[in-house]
Amino acid sequence: MAELKEEADRLGRAIAALLGSALSGGGKKKSVGRPKGTASKSRKRGGLTPEGRKRLSIAMKKRWAERRKMGL
Repeated sequence: MAELKEEADRLGRAIAALLGSALSGGGKKKSVGRPKGTASKSRKRGGLTPEGRKRLSIAMKKRWAERRKMGL
């Protein structure tokens, strides 16, 4: 039972220390994000190929034609 009490006290002190450092800003802040020297524009994002865009266009035209027929 005494071991549990000691463990609870230890955890309580650890939580208090963590909360205290969080409230005071606690130490050096870490930089979050991309590394320096990298530009966001240099990242290539996935996109549609011209063929994929054409297929999508045809599918959407077909979808809207069906919706027009239904009267929506």
